[in-house]
Amino acid sequence: MNAMLETSELPAVFDGVKLAAVAAVLYVIVRCLNLKSPTGPPDLYFQDSGLSRFLLKSCPLLTKEYIPPLIWGKSGHIQTALYGKMGRVRSPHPYGHRKFITMSDGATSTFDLFEPMAEHCVGDDITMVICPGIANHSEKQYIRTFVDYAQKNGYRCAVLNHLGALPNIELTSPRMFTYGCTWEFGAMVNYIKRTYPLTQLVVVGFSLGGNIVCKYLGETQANQDKVLCCVSVCQGYSALRAQETFMQWDQCRRFYNFLMADNMKKIILSHRQALFGDHVKKPQALEDSDLSRLHMATSLMQIDDNVMRKFHGYTSLKEYYEQESCMRYLHRIYVPLMLVNAADDPLVHESLLSIPKSLSGECLSRRSLMPPADCRPLCPLRMLSLPWPPRAGGRTVP
Repeated sequence: MNAMLETSELPAVFDGVKLAAVAAVLYVIVRCLNLKSPTGPPDLYFQDSGLSRFLLKSCPLLTKEYIPPLIWGKSGHIQTALYGKMGRVRSPHPYGHRKFITMSDGATSTFDLFEPMAEHCVGDDITMVICPGIANHSEKQYIRTFVDYAQKNGYRCAVLNHLGALPNIELTSPRMFTYGCTWEFGAMVNYIKRTYPLTQLVVVGFSLGGNIVCKYLGETQANQDKVLCCVSVCQGYSALRAQETFMQWDQCRRFYNFLMADNMKKIILSHRQALFGDHVKKPQALEDSDLSRLHMATSLMQIDDNVMRKFHGYTSLKEYYEQESCMRYLHRIYVPLMLVNAADDPLVHESLLSIPKSLSGECLSRRSLMPPADCRPLCPLRMLSLPWPPRAGGRTVP
């Protein structure tokens, strides 16, 4: 009798275990996908001016509630993986012409030029000068998608290929792109200004590219000539402040740090002969021992300290990050500046968003010192899509 009671209780126990397992799996899915995260419109910080009101009226995406794609759209990790690795479905392939510029140190900079496929809505000649993210170039899918949309809306696009990022272009000097070097971007902009003297510029930077374009504009006011506005997407503003958060495990930043460092190592090692060969004149303080340290590096900071900072002769990583970050140049930008960040960006810690927030407050305090049209009009700080939807960029500048 006891044996019969025990066997009848076993299925009930197994059913309870199955139910608990299913509940645990569902809980993990809900937490990982952030399905309980509420949706809402972007948080906007801006100067109340005629230009700001016009932008808010003409670009309703800035004020409407953002509803992400079903299931996976609320997770910054999954969006990063899908767009960064898999790309979009039926990603466009815009056709452009590759341009080569020889720099003063012998480096060969390249960028791709894409002509507009339609007339601009106001009939003007406008060129988007675009700087991609770390180790990226014009052949990346998110850049192709952005360029295709811009072309169809009447914009000419010039996309910088970061020095050393293209796998089929050899380095012609012992130097690669760095976190804040604006030489190649500046050369591209100057080429566009010479070739199209009547064009006006919209400056766009993604991630590391956002740091470069903001630093470029702030370096000298002459760089802001013919610039209608600047849009920076998902950058961190200060490498010095970001380096501490990059070693933290929340939002898996330490893991992303390792992956990006591994990618950087592959790119640097693919140019080993140009950077470390015996026949080349190496940058100051770059030694053969740095190559062995590079092999053991597991973070971007280690790579920057052992290799990248030495391309420009910085004596310490702190000096490199301080001088190469755009944070110290933002207050010198007088063209309309739009800073876009995702609230759930796995890479940019929310503490870094205090930088553009304070910039918005500074803009308000400087209103009496300059004409309202010259002050930074709009600094949105919260957008839940990664990467930023190309259609938003297409509508910002009518």
